[in-house]
Amino acid sequence: MDSIGVLDQKYRNLLFEYPEQSQKDSIAKTFGVPTSELWDYIQSNMMKTDSSNLVFIEEVFSKYGYPGKTLVGAKTNEVAWNVIQHSEKIPQYIDIIKKAGIEKELPYTLVAMMEDRYLMNQKKEQIYGTQACGGCLSSGDNYPVIWPIKDPKNVNKRRKEAGFEQTVEENAKRMSIEYRVVTLSEVK
Repeated sequence: MDSIGVLDQKYRNLLFEYPEQSQKDSIAKTFGVPTSELWDYIQSNMMKTDSSNLVFIEEVFSKYGYPGKTLVGAKTNEVAWNVIQHSEKIPQYIDIIKKAGIEKELPYTLVAMMEDRYLMNQKKEQIYGTQACGGCLSSGDNYPVIWPIKDPKNVNKRRKEAGFEQTVEENAKRMSIEYRVVTLSEVK
């Protein structure tokens, strides 16, 4: 499980750290690809890794259920969550993730994040305000926003109950987003 956790983050870290040009050149040289092809190479390998990780995690689920902290320890109990969160199989596994959260085998904040992503992917309002989108406004504005939230007036109360330490406004700021209430009719 620990190696799956490392593999899950390997290419994501390269994609989202936005290295300087000299670092991009060095990374491209390490992988043996031209710098101009680095982004596509990393994305392609991330997708391949995600696919093989998913096969492994599905086998674990079928044998043991969710591999929570009782089975794999507190450090490793988030690995399966990461793999599912990065897949298109959230609808298939959302109930097993919720059960793991209720049984305290997984931090409930992660359950909330997955539930929000699940709802966003279905073009529904999220509950906890954890998910953002860029270029999703029907107005054509390209700036990122927090995906529409059901009952935004009480979102911070729900966030606190789920275990989040930050308000939705603080979370948006952490993602470099200026928070404002967005409705479903504003997104495409």
